[in-house]
Amino acid sequence: MKVQEMALLNVQGVTKRFGGLVALNNVELSIKEGEIVGLIGPNGAGKTTLFNIICGFYKPDAGKVEFDGRNITGMKPYEICKLGISRTFQIPRPFPDLTAIYNVALAVMYGKDRANMSLGDALLDAAHYLEFVGLLRKRDVLARDLTPFELRLLELARALATTPKLLLIDETMAGLNPVECERALELINRARDEFKLTICWIEHVMRIIMKAAERVVVLHYGMKIAEGAPEEVARDVKVIEAYLGERRARG
Repeated sequence: MKVQEMALLNVQGVTKRFGGLVALNNVELSIKEGEIVGLIGPNGAGKTTLFNIICGFYKPDAGKVEFDGRNITGMKPYEICKLGISRTFQIPRPFPDLTAIYNVALAVMYGKDRANMSLGDALLDAAHYLEFVGLLRKRDVLARDLTPFELRLLELARALATTPKLLLIDETMAGLNPVECERALELINRARDEFKLTICWIEHVMRIIMKAAERVVVLHYGMKIAEGAPEEVARDVKVIEAYLGERRARG
């Protein structure tokens, strides 16, 4: 008898309300170790809200989140980070008056298994992550002076520096040109392989997420409306309706 593989992340019946608005409605999500799962849906579908619940920024009104066999519902963001979940933000959030290397060094010291690490050791580790994303030559540049693409790379380096098992990526392609998108995709694939990551990825650039993800989950008005292989989801009438409207979908 084949033993069922345990999921690294389990989101079970998660509901989140903001006043009278139901941002998430009984959402279920399961991600196995080593997967790249795409999370898509129109604006306002609840994607970032789900990330915020997984990371501990919001507490769900119902349901629970389990990570690596542990119930993490309601834990603080820093506690969840130390367990092995990290994220990037749609709008990069560096410390603007710190250099690139000090931004990453802070992430090194904040991550899991880094108790009593000295600043010197953290800076050495930070240089490794900057080199990985191609920013080592900008190590002494203030974050506020980096280009939009370089800020995306710095955001990824900071997330990797916390040594996660699960990386949540929130629209890293936003505002990038096609060449930059392809470079970012290659970098994320390399990161998955080199750092043994599991990835859940919110993205609006469909050609990128359909190329990268092994499975795609679709949210609409806070509910999961589809899940499956990218080519299956792309043909799903409910998904087409969510993006294009019922008339065009039926046509």
